[in-house]
Order: sequence, then C-alpha cells, then structure tokens
Amino acid sequence: MKHIKIAAGLAHVNYGNIAGVVKEAVDAGADYIHSDAADMHDLKNLQLMGGHQIIDGIRPVTDKMIECHFYTETCDRLFIEKLADVGTDMLILPAENFIGAPLAYIINYCREFGMRIGLTIGCYTPLSFVEESIYDIDRLHLVIHGVDETDGKDNWGWRKSSLDLIKRARKLINEKNPKCELAIDGGMRHNNMEQLIACNPDVVVLSSAIFKYPEGIAAGVKACREAIDAAAIKYDLK
Repeated sequence: MKHIKIAAGLAHVNYGNIAGVVKEAVDAGADYIHSDAADMHDLKNLQLMGGHQIIDGIRPVTDKMIECHFYTETCDRLFIEKLADVGTDMLILPAENFIGAPLAYIINYCREFGMRIGLTIGCYTPLSFVEESIYDIDRLHLVIHGVDETDGKDNWGWRKSSLDLIKRARKLINEKNPKCELAIDGGMRHNNMEQLIACNPDVVVLSSAIFKYPEGIAAGVKACREAIDAAAIKYDLK
C-alpha cells in the first residue's frame, strides 16, 4: 500500500499555542507541517498569516519536514534566506504569480540554501502554468477548494473539477519529473476524500479536518489517516 503523507496545515489553528498544536499533530502521526503564510494581496481573508517567525517557533518541537506555503505576489532572496535560517525545508509559491526569469532565480536561491521548491496551482489556475517549470520543481501543489461548498465560515469543500485536474497533474509528473511530489490542498475531511485519494496524490494537506476535529487534534489525524489508508488499499495504490 502506498503511504500518502499527511501535511498538517496551519491555516486554522490556535496561534497562541502554535508549538503545542504542532507537537500534538506530529505525535499523532502527521508526516509534514504545512505552514501557510500570506501577504496583503494574495489571500485576502488570511493577510499576514505565518512566515518565518512561525516556523522559528515550531522548529524546536519537531524534526518533521516543515514547508512554507506562501500566498504572495512577490518573494525575494532575503525572505528565502530567512526561511532557510529557521530550518524551513520547502518553499511553495503560487504559479500564477511566478512565471519567467524571476522563478529561475527563486529556484536557484532555494537550491543554494538547501530548500526544496514547490509551485501551487491555485483555484481555477490552468495546469499549463507549470508545463515548463515542472522539470525543476519538487512539489506540484493543487489547491482544490470549491466555492459552491463553503458555509461562509472557512469550512470549504472541494470542487468537482479537481478530480480531472489531479489526474492530469499525476500524468504530467509521471511523464516529466517522477521525483516531484503531487499534493492536494483544500476542502478535505475524513469523510469526503475517497474520490480524491483514488487519483493517487502523494501528499494531502489538512487543516480544519485536523485542527477543528470535534474530538481533538490527535483524533482528527487518526480519522484522516484511516480514511486515506482505506482508500489507498481500495484503489490498490502503490
């Protein structure tokens, strides 16, 4: 059975006890920590969230991979250096904002500082945005929120068109860069993931599904792990 990794996403957590909630998620079996960060433009409802200060605070409580998913219009060498200094393992940037020569510099900076680099396909961004960069990135990260499934309180579902997107992304990676991880992010909970897991991702990013789980963080990780593994077995993923 394929082990699909769980990345515990720090979008909807108690930032007053950030190290504590991260430790609980890791102790319960989360494979990665997914630290969301945002500027004043790219993610309007979560402006100025996350960043290297948060990663600096949680690095001492885990040796698991910590990735910074930065919703931003700009990213410079200084920010990358700050992430590296606090022990960040991967920087993930929005593909729609980083196309062309600036991306080449960013990839090189990440390599220089020993970090992996990923690109996000945001809501409704075409997969074609990464056709050239796919050869040189470590993560293709698909945001699959569905605007028709939200209750208006950040409890999103996932959009049905994402099933085709994930399948096409899997094919692109398999053909062009098999070492690249395929991650899916958004609207997933323990009871609605089966169709998505059938599309064979490598990483599933879960925030509300873990940190807002009624019985607590550890129970949320456990419920999601069981659901992912059951689907991996059902669809014979290897």
